[in-house]
Amino acid sequence: MRDLKGSSHTDRQAAAAEAKAALLAKLKPKTAVTDPLFAERAAMKAEELRLVREQRAQEKADAKQVTADKAAAVQAAILADEEAALADKRGARKERKQLSKEDAKAKRDAKYAARQARR
Repeated sequence: MRDLKGSSHTDRQAAAAEAKAALLAKLKPKTAVTDPLFAERAAMKAEELRLVREQRAQEKADAKQVTADKAAAVQAAILADEEAALADKRGARKERKQLSKEDAKAKRDAKYAARQARR
């Protein structure tokens, strides 16, 4: 810092003017420099955005596919259980029919044997 005691009035005024000019120069707007790669950067940014969107859309589609596959697996399991229950039901019905046929045949044979025995 300069010693102001030994300086004259004009020296102080000149120093103040220099300081004021330096402050004004600091606040003065600077000329804008245009970026030579502005259009290329915009295109690169648009391409990057497109890639990110495609990736997110693919991830979303994959998640939907996984959900659909799980739902299909659950549905297939339900159908398989229903078919197994129906097959068991059919098997039991066939067995009952077979037994009733055998019973009916046994009754017929018994009637026939009784008729033959009466003669």
